[in-house]
Parts: sequence; C-alpha cells; structure tokens
Amino acid sequence: MTQKLKNLLGTFDLTMIVVSLVIGMGIFRSSFNVAKDAGSPVIFFIAWILGGIIALFGALTFAEIGSRYPVTGGFYKIYSYCYHPALAFMINGIILISNAASVSAVALIGAGYLRGLLPVTYQTETVVQLVALAAVIVFFFVNYLGFKMSVKTQNVLMVIKILIVLFICAGLFYPASQAMPVQQVTGNTTFWGQVQALGAALIAVSFTYGGYQQTINFGGEVQHPQRIIPKAIFWGIAIIVSLYLLTNWAYFHTLGFNGIVYNAAGIESKSDLAARHVQSYVGNYGYSIMSLLLFFAVLAYVNIGLMSNPRVLYAMADEGVMPPFLKKVNEKSQVLVYALPVFAAVAVITLFFARTFEEILDYVIFLDSIGLATAVGSIFILRRKTAHLDNTNIYKMKGYPWMPVIYILAYAFVSLSIILRNPKSALIGFAMFLGFYPLYLLSRKLNQTRNGNKRNPE
Repeated sequence: MTQKLKNLLGTFDLTMIVVSLVIGMGIFRSSFNVAKDAGSPVIFFIAWILGGIIALFGALTFAEIGSRYPVTGGFYKIYSYCYHPALAFMINGIILISNAASVSAVALIGAGYLRGLLPVTYQTETVVQLVALAAVIVFFFVNYLGFKMSVKTQNVLMVIKILIVLFICAGLFYPASQAMPVQQVTGNTTFWGQVQALGAALIAVSFTYGGYQQTINFGGEVQHPQRIIPKAIFWGIAIIVSLYLLTNWAYFHTLGFNGIVYNAAGIESKSDLAARHVQSYVGNYGYSIMSLLLFFAVLAYVNIGLMSNPRVLYAMADEGVMPPFLKKVNEKSQVLVYALPVFAAVAVITLFFARTFEEILDYVIFLDSIGLATAVGSIFILRRKTAHLDNTNIYKMKGYPWMPVIYILAYAFVSLSIILRNPKSALIGFAMFLGFYPLYLLSRKLNQTRNGNKRNPE
C-alpha cells in the first residue's frame, strides 16, 4: 500500500518555501558573474529585469500546473501524465542531478564567505569544500528529525535571510564608496556583441531566479492546493523580484558597476561581494559580521533542497520507475526514510566532483533549461487533459499562451548562450540526458520482474 504524505502546508508556509527555493546564495554572488558577462550597467540591469519577468511568467505557469494537478512530487508526475514515463524519468533524472549540484554550488558560496575570517593557512579550496560538506550533512539530520521541524526551521532561516537582504538594500541610503577600483569592466559595443553579452549574463541570472518550479513537488501536502498554490507562488515571486532588483541597485549605488567585479585593489573579488558592499558603509566590522551571517543564510537553501527533491524520488518510486523503498515514509515524522539520504548522497558526490561555483553554473543551467522549457510546455497538454476543471475554482493564468511561449523561447536563448560559451558543459548535460533512457528501460524491467514475482510466488 502506498504511504501518503499529509496536508500540512498553509499559505505562509508555501510562500516561504517559494522564497526559500529561489533565494539561495546566488544574489550574494551571482551579481559578480552577471556584471562581468554583461560588460555594461545597461545590459546588467536589463538582464536582471528580463530575468524577473521570465521568472514571473514561469511562476504563473507553474501555478496553473500545480492548481490543475496538485500531487506530491509533481515535477515528475507532470511529465509522466502529459508526455511519457520515459521522458519523465530522463528529465527528472537530470533535474535531480542539477538540483543536487545547485545545493552543492550554494553551499560552496556560503562556505566561501567564511574564508576571509579564517587564518591564512586555512583559506584553501579544500577547507571551503569541507565546510560546504558539513552544511549539507547538518541539514540532512535536521530534515531527518521530521517534516514539521524542517518547515519551522525553514521559516526562521528565511526571515533571517530576508532581513540580511534588506540590510544590504540599506546601502541605498548611504553615500557611494570612495574606494573605486582602477580596473574597468569592458564589454563589446557591437549589436551582436551586446546580444551575446545579454545571453551570457542571463545564465547566472537564471540560476539566481531558479527554483520556484519545485513548489509543485509539495502539491499533495498543501491544505487547499487550488487556492493556496497560485497565491503562494505569486507572492513569493513578487517578493523575490523586488528584493533582487533592490539588492543589485544597492550594489551599483554603493560600489559602482566596476566595484561589483573588482575590489579597491583592482582584483576580481567574487566570493565576498555582499561583505565588501556592507563594509563600504559600516566599516571593517561590517565585513566580518556579514560574512558570518551569509554563511548561516546558506543553510536555508540547503535545507529546502533537502526537503523538496526527495519528493521527486518518492513520486518516481510511486510510479514504479524507481525502487519501491524510496517511497517509504515515517508515519510519525513524515520523513522520506530512504529518498532523503539518497538525494543527500548525490549532493555530496557532486560537491567533490565540481569544486567551484563556475564549474557548476553552466552545467546546472543547461540541464535546467531542458527541464524547465519542457515542464512549462506541459501546460498546453494539461489544459486539454483537464478541460473539465475549467469552470471550477482552479487558477488560470491570464497571459496564456504568450507567457509560456515567451518563457520557452527565453530558455532556448539561454541554452544557446551556454552552447556558444561552454560547449563541453552542454555536451556533457545532453549526454547525461540521453544516458537516463537505458536506465529507465532497466528500471522498468526490474519493476516488471518484481511485480511478476509478487503475483507468482514460488
């Protein structure tokens, strides 16, 4: 008998989950990558505004998807229901690896903030990697204490993280820093060069805005999904876009465009952007305090990643394409007993194979582009399959079909930008996607054998 997860989430809980899924550590670091790739303040801000619009279109599309088909592990079951179980397995396979890589990337960013507070002999990549590993392990155990504990912890961590972002935005009320770097960020001034710069900038922007789509994995655990899912997604994404634009304007106001990339000595300074920003108007103590706070802020994203992704494994096991032990639920704590440690193990393995944020970024976003474009495309199929719900109280977006079409085209543009910039990452990602097909066939065969043995015991 399939073990069911209980409906425990209200509007505030789910809104905080939306914000948690998106605001990792990207906004405290990705602005460096966006500014460097953009080459000019105009392209920099266009990328952030365009990314916010695309995220809103995607969020509203996923709100309707979640409202029409509210199930636990929805990000898997949508593909299975709208396309084919094989594509569902392949897409979710690469998305799980991509999400595990995102957890690792964010943990590395957070650990990097501690580097400047450590003695010089400990400021090494290995120490940063070990600190990131410790963060993943600690919150694996937090999640193992129970789903309610995870949700309460997440709410507290997210309130703290939003307060940190607001503290960064306070830089808008202080004079600009006088310690401007002599090094200048340069960009291509031709039309095609600026288009390429925008595409490259959108890669890091997409990473920073990504994550809201995982909200539908909690569809089976929301109290009134048709009403709460769209409301929580809308308010969550509105909070995120507002905070991101304010944060980047604060960086620009305080440090200047060149200061987002370079420190006062003219050296690229990517891992301490937010701390340098606060230091410019609070002083050296501000640098140390912000570095420590940002390390703790990373825990919210690690926690939500360990909450959300095991539910996809649960859904895949429920569909019979993963071993049935992955859907085992502790009835008392609502913990996914085996799916949680399996996903945590993948995150740890990814952490050791890719040591830096840059190594992970292109790889993650290319995989996400495939998954997100096809997920949003499912709305065209889902509307036909669930037409009987149209006159009920489900959420229906007003911008159909233009919102999903623009979203799909935007992610096709991002994918093309990755292919042009880093064809190796794109090739590896596509090869992994195809590699999940034989794994699907093997899993299906093993499941059929297992079911046959149950029907014909000897």
